[in-house]
This record gives sequence, C-alpha cells and structure tokens, in this order.
Amino acid sequence: MAIIKLTSRIKVMERKPMSFMERIYLPAVFKGMAITLSHLFKKKTTISYPEQKRPMSDVFRGLHILKRDENGAERCTACGLCALACPAEAITMTAAERKAGEQLLYREEKYAAVYEINMLRCIFCGLCEEACPKAAIFLQNDVMAPPSFERGDFIYGKDRLVEPFPQI
Repeated sequence: MAIIKLTSRIKVMERKPMSFMERIYLPAVFKGMAITLSHLFKKKTTISYPEQKRPMSDVFRGLHILKRDENGAERCTACGLCALACPAEAITMTAAERKAGEQLLYREEKYAAVYEINMLRCIFCGLCEEACPKAAIFLQNDVMAPPSFERGDFIYGKDRLVEPFPQI
C-alpha cells in the first residue's frame, strides 16, 4: 500500500489532557442550564397569528386586484402590457371586442374577456402594476394569498381579481 503525499505541509495534532473539572462535565452542564434559564425570562418571539397580525413592511406587495373606474366598469382594456412586463410570465389574458350597444356605455371598445394570474409563478415584483397605462392592476399591501393544497386554487381569474362593485 503506497502513501501519496499531496502537500509538503504537515500539521501535528496534540491532544491536551483534560483537567479534573473538564472530566466531570459539571461546568459545561451548569453553563447550559444558565443559558436555558435565561431564555425563560426573555420576551417571546412567537406571534399568535389569527389573533395578532405581524406588522408588514411599507414596500410589501400582496395580492393583485383589478380596479374599476368611477362608473363601476373594469379599467382593464386588455392591452397586454402587464403580461409583457411580467418576468415570470404569470399573467395570461384574452382580449374581446365590445358589442355595438356596450360601446355607448363604456369608453373603451376592448376588454379582457379572460384575465388570469398564476400565483405560483408570480414573484410579486410589481412590474405589471408599473406597466399598466390605465392603472387597472394593483398589488394590495395588506392582503396575502390564502393557503391551499390544490394547484388550481392559485390560478386567479377575474372572479377573484376584480374588485367588488362599490356600495352606494
């Protein structure tokens, strides 16, 4: 059996004999107990979530919302700029033309027939919010995505994204 020496450096390890106090381990046990007892009297860092809310940062970006204008109509005109700006490609939409009778009620002739955001792909960067020329999409700063065990629950359509009608 051949021994191959890769470097010329040799490190000599010396084992220092333990003292009597180190051999009986009592100082180490007492030191550990002191640390444990000190934690009993410290302020708790746990937050009881449903009762207490954790303070959010001012720059926190939560769930998306599609805004309505002052008449209650959706602001989104399906221009597709938010989908182009999204680096995660989480936004998909399908544009549709309004019918002749609807064009009198609404200012825009196009609207988003289908608007979906895949929240599993979304990185909450806010680029869709900045790209929208009509200020139609916003990221709320106080709402987080609710947990779920199903993948389909994280694809948000217009039924979950459009803000409700204003109550007069």
